[in-house]
Amino acid sequence: MKKSNKTVATKTAPRRKFLGKAIAGTATAASFPMIASAQGATQMRFQSTWPSKDIFHEYALDFAKKVNDMTGGDLKIEVLPAGAVVPAFGLLDAVSKGTLDGGHGVMGYNYGKQSAIALWTSGPVFGMDANMVLAWHKYGGGKELLDKLYTSIGANIVSFLTGPMPTQPLGWFKKPITKPEDFKGLKFRTNGLAIDLFTAMGAAVNALPGGEIVPAMDRGLLDGAEFNNASSDRVLGFPDVSKVCMLQSFHQSSEQFEITFNKTKFSSLPDKMKAIIANAVEASSADMSWKAIDRYSKDYIELQTKNNVKFYKTPDALLQAQLTIWDEVVAKKGTDNPLFKEVEASQRAFAERAMKWDMDTNNNRRMAYNHYFAKKAAAPKKT
Repeated sequence: MKKSNKTVATKTAPRRKFLGKAIAGTATAASFPMIASAQGATQMRFQSTWPSKDIFHEYALDFAKKVNDMTGGDLKIEVLPAGAVVPAFGLLDAVSKGTLDGGHGVMGYNYGKQSAIALWTSGPVFGMDANMVLAWHKYGGGKELLDKLYTSIGANIVSFLTGPMPTQPLGWFKKPITKPEDFKGLKFRTNGLAIDLFTAMGAAVNALPGGEIVPAMDRGLLDGAEFNNASSDRVLGFPDVSKVCMLQSFHQSSEQFEITFNKTKFSSLPDKMKAIIANAVEASSADMSWKAIDRYSKDYIELQTKNNVKFYKTPDALLQAQLTIWDEVVAKKGTDNPLFKEVEASQRAFAERAMKWDMDTNNNRRMAYNHYFAKKAAAPKKT
């Protein structure tokens, strides 16, 4: 099932309207009990928004295992892949309604509910990396703002953010992108507020879940697309339909995963179990970031050596154009959405001090890399 989240809904809606939306597959899924207790164990059924072969689904399984292990089996979370119960873009509805006990996804997929939700996952975020965004979320007021956003659309969920992602590639294309004008008329896949960014650059944007992107490119329905990282892109088959990948972009320079629980069911858990879940989220966040460095770097090399992919750096002129257009996009979004403006202002205030500290404090890593690993020019031969 293909479903686009291109339509933006910025006005709040009562909970009954939110929950009244039809969810594909719900009738079948609802016939099975979700949360259940058997011999003292509480069982929960989760779904991710990722194909089972994607490393993202592996991250979801890693989280579930941590909870299951830390509770000694008193809580058992089962994680199903995208589409097992509902389509990827239907996860929030399903968890909120109780069709699923919880899920693993990204907030950009909820963009159509309230555009401000995508500010966590889209755009330059004033230069912050994903770990800084998580710092803002936990200590700078982001969590409280997200709770307010979900309350405004009547979502009956408890949200945990986890897993800082590296900057995502500009995408996969038939030929290198050399200037902003190359996006005019280009059929392109992205999600979240990046939809507005690339639409403003002239692209014809289609938001598709991860498992549908490569088939669409193969059939010519897309001229280009972005998903996330070297490991996911490789296993999903991007090198089978394109040999050109452009690295670096401000459309999603930082993103993180979201683990959601049905609020009613989460509230029924003992306090000790809730604490274990909260700590398992942070443990899996650290573990995911370490695993990502290991796996992404390996697949980055193999994409070049085994799949013959050519990587190109996105030109600075295009990156600067993204920043300029992004400012226009968010200014327009904030005109009739006070919550959007509130989130952006909070991020800006945190980024101004966090970014200055980061840039003033940390070394230039490229300098060290070049010193140890860059090929040095051969010394001139003596005559």
